[in-house]
Amino acid sequence: MSSIGFWTHRLLAKGVAHDAPEKRFDEPVLSFKDPDGLSLALVGVSDAEGEEAWTDGDVPAEHAIRGFHGVTLMIGDSVRTAAILNDALGFKELARQGPYLRFRAAQGAGGLVDIREAKEFLAGQMGRGSVHHVAFRAVDDAVQAAMARKLVENHGLQHTPQLDRQYFRSVYFREPGGVLFEIATDAPGFAVDETIASLGKELKLPPFLEPRRAEIEAALLPLGNLHRAA
Repeated sequence: MSSIGFWTHRLLAKGVAHDAPEKRFDEPVLSFKDPDGLSLALVGVSDAEGEEAWTDGDVPAEHAIRGFHGVTLMIGDSVRTAAILNDALGFKELARQGPYLRFRAAQGAGGLVDIREAKEFLAGQMGRGSVHHVAFRAVDDAVQAAMARKLVENHGLQHTPQLDRQYFRSVYFREPGGVLFEIATDAPGFAVDETIASLGKELKLPPFLEPRRAEIEAALLPLGNLHRAA
C-alpha cells in the first residue's frame, strides 16, 4: 500500500495528470488517464507481495506493478447487473461503499468487479479512451454453455453463438447496463501456435487477418523496451 506515494511522485515527475489519492474499500487508489484518455487507477493491495513483480523497467521491485486488480463498471442501476454477476458469472457480493458495490470471483489479482452507480451519465463511445468489452473466464465449453444458458433462462438475455477466436472460444452479450461482456474459454490457450518462452515476441494474427499483416504492422506504434524474460 505504501507504493501509492512512490507512484504519485512518479506521475508528477512524468507530467501525468492524476487525481488525488483516495481510499476505496480500505485500499489507496490513484486514478489517472493514459495518453488515449482511458481511465486507469493504481491500487495499493496489502497482500500483493506474493505476486510476481515487473522488474525490467526503472521502478524498484518493491513498488512494481503486480497484476490486474479488477474492473469498474459505471452504470445507472446495479440491481440487474449484480444479479448476473452473482448468478451466471460466479461472483459474490463482497462490500458496499458509497456509490460502489464490489464483487469477487476468486482470490488474488484480477478477481474483482466494482459497480459504480452513476445516474444520467453519457454512455461510452467506440474509439480511443474507451474499453470495448470485459472478458470473463470459463474453464471449458461445458461451463461456458452453462453460464450462457443461465443468461437466457434466468435473465432473459440473448448472446452470440460461440465464436472461435483461435486461442479461445467466446460468446458475447450486453448486460442490462449496456456494457459488452464476453465469456471466453481457457482452451486451447495462447501456446497453441508457439512456445511459452516465445510468447509476446511476435505479432500473432488470426488466419482471416494474415492477408493484411503488412497493413496492420505499418499502423502499429513501436512498444519499445517491453520484453520480459519468460
